[in-house]
Amino acid sequence: MTALRLEAWGQAPVLRQVPVPVPGAEGVLLRVTAAGMCHSDLHVMDASAGQLPMEPPFTLGHEVAGTVESVGELVDAAWIGRPVVVHGVWGCGRCRRCLNGRGNYCLDRGAAIGNGLGRDGGLADFMAVPSTRFLVPADGIDPVQAAPLTDAALTAFHAIRPHLDGLAAGAPVLVVGAGGLGHFAVQLLAAHGVSPVVVDPKPEARDLASRLGASRTVADLAELAAGDVRFDLVLDFVGAQPTMDAAIALVAIGGDLVVVGGAGGVLSVGKTLGLPQGWSVSAPFWGPREDLEAVVDLARAGRLTAHTQTFALSDVLAAYDRLRAGEIAGRAVVVPGPSAT
Repeated sequence: MTALRLEAWGQAPVLRQVPVPVPGAEGVLLRVTAAGMCHSDLHVMDASAGQLPMEPPFTLGHEVAGTVESVGELVDAAWIGRPVVVHGVWGCGRCRRCLNGRGNYCLDRGAAIGNGLGRDGGLADFMAVPSTRFLVPADGIDPVQAAPLTDAALTAFHAIRPHLDGLAAGAPVLVVGAGGLGHFAVQLLAAHGVSPVVVDPKPEARDLASRLGASRTVADLAELAAGDVRFDLVLDFVGAQPTMDAAIALVAIGGDLVVVGGAGGVLSVGKTLGLPQGWSVSAPFWGPREDLEAVVDLARAGRLTAHTQTFALSDVLAAYDRLRAGEIAGRAVVVPGPSAT
């Protein structure tokens, strides 16, 4: 089969012909039907030796939808033929975090996070998954729609969910970045009666955010800094130094800054640094399987839509170049096979 392999730190990934994997006794083999592409993939590709805990070689691709092709000897054969998405954080299932439904914060996961991040992922024709614990049924959802749910939508939902009870309709909420994750955040907020302000330098991203439920869009955070509105919740899906510096200044008293993006920004926090009273800063990671089930249900009900551009697996390297250049609106999705639309 064809797979996009990261073979060593400091080297560009390459398309290789590799054997079809064989699932373990408790695992399944998926025929990959769609795999999302993420900016975090670029961080992995650009990493130097020792910068990340995982070690190559492995196949990239952590947003995966597929159909169960075969199962291990201990797995119910009823899984065969089932459309699924993969929860990409492969927790141990035994530690106190996993047992409390917080497998994304597994204490005994090891260096590899999951598929495409230390373990072989879904930018391939097939992928082995070690346990059905990491599968969520996705019947009735187009695979191109389903794949981005596993990270882009899941991460946005996990970032927003703890704050929903405190957000009344009309509460001022700011979304920084309306790309792969941010466009899901706008929809999730709108589904709970909140119309956020959205900041994004790209006109097409602002147009999309407006269509999805944003109350206002601006190109630069400086346009908001001069005003008198401060936000109960600021969701930074960029995480660069300029966005973090500007975002914390826009948080209202008792408000929350949630940093989701990983573009290298650093924020100093402390009681004597002039931050608003009652400030809270958090940096959530991905999301648990329960939250993935929730976003799949929202998508199945037509309340959550991925705005995508699709590519063939043979074109994946050119697609990553476009992602790096900022030329992708919404989410890029690879469809294994000779062509994509």
